Amino acid sequence: MNTKLILFATLLLISPLAMAYQVTGPVLEVTDSKIVVQKGKEKWEMARDAGTKVTGDVKKGDKVTVEYKMTATSIESKGGGKAKK
Repeated sequence: MNTKLILFATLLLISPLAMAYQVTGPVLEVTDSKIVVQKGKEKWEMARDAGTKVTGDVKKGDKVTVEYKMTATSIESKGGGKAKK
């Protein structure tokens, strides 16, 4: 029983880290609701809110590393998938 409890607690601590990503590059735009970062030729736009931890005063042109998570906001099944036997 104790082993299962320890395993469960460990998974709870590790699971949020498994879905974390990061992007590093110069800031193209920053507002209260988003930040846009250049990575190579791509522009990465990420939402931000009052809960976003910011260290320092971020402004256009600064090189930053943004840590983010991808979370589904809705899922719609279209059916048609074949069940495995």
